Amino acid sequence: MVQGKINEIHGWAAMEPGIKVEPWSYTPRPLGEHDVEIKIEYSGICGSDMHTIKQEWSGTSYPAIVGHEIVGKVITKGEKVVHLEEGDLVGVGAQVYGCLQGDCNACSRDLDPHCPDSVFTYNNKYPDGHQAHGGYAEAVRVNSNYAFKIPAGIDPIYAAPLMCAGVTVFAPMLRKGVKKGDRVGIVGIGGLGHLAIQYASALGAEVVAFSHSPNKREECMKLGATTFVDVSNKDEIDAVRHSLNYLFITSDSQANQYNDYITWMTFEGQIILLSLPKGQMSFSPREFIIGEVAITGSLIGGVNVLKKTLEFSAEHNILPIIERFPMDKINDALERVNDGKARYRAVLENSPSSNL
Repeated sequence: MVQGKINEIHGWAAMEPGIKVEPWSYTPRPLGEHDVEIKIEYSGICGSDMHTIKQEWSGTSYPAIVGHEIVGKVITKGEKVVHLEEGDLVGVGAQVYGCLQGDCNACSRDLDPHCPDSVFTYNNKYPDGHQAHGGYAEAVRVNSNYAFKIPAGIDPIYAAPLMCAGVTVFAPMLRKGVKKGDRVGIVGIGGLGHLAIQYASALGAEVVAFSHSPNKREECMKLGATTFVDVSNKDEIDAVRHSLNYLFITSDSQANQYNDYITWMTFEGQIILLSLPKGQMSFSPREFIIGEVAITGSLIGGVNVLKKTLEFSAEHNILPIIERFPMDKINDALERVNDGKARYRAVLENSPSSNL
């Protein structure tokens, strides 16, 4: 077993439910033969991070270092890692471990997050019992299958949000086969939605952006939307009813809005949930039958899908709109994200003077 370069990893951990984190260190798990050790340069802030540290999703294990939009350089690798070298710039998303063979019922279908051996980047445990910690830190150790080379055409700081937000919206577009001529709706123009517009447009679809904020109209059109709909404007809503092949829900919609969403769909249209609605969903089965509409969900993406996300993003110059924060200003960044003021992804930067 190769000895890692870091005996203790320094990071910023939530110690209790809330939006504050504080300096905290932990001893990383032993570096396995298939693992890499990464010096973190950038770490994006995701909505999942907020839900976890606030314990809005049950089961947070404190202290918790979150963050699953990680970009950095490989500084050590295990004996059996052949596809990465020290110095490679890589990204890590929401998963850091899975079955090593990659041939289980999930991984063989590019559904790695559903692997029975899956370990998520934080607030999860490895098979050996070690707690997984994320990217609000100076370094991280992960299984090398879940460390992805960042294409040369993508500025590393912009690559960080692609590791979760990017693949979250692009994965279902690939699986559903979104293509030229399709009419695709995007609900919620925020951290996920502004990327979803770009991916759908690059796939050749006609993109309809739905928002409560009329001031986002011009920005949506620049990102690639062909139509903007102010959801408070009945005439604009009526103009797009029964016209969408796909509708991607990227914001925390109200559970009772789905009956209306169904009326936006054409026959055999699909509504894809990428964000959890509050409470139980409520809709009339009659609308599904009459409209022949389906509702489904999507959970990030597997290894091959994440590779395609990065390649496609580089090819089509798809970049998130970000706000940058030094790592030591992390609590300011978390507060801004929590208040819904970030446009549209916040990215933490480690000091380049750190000498691991």
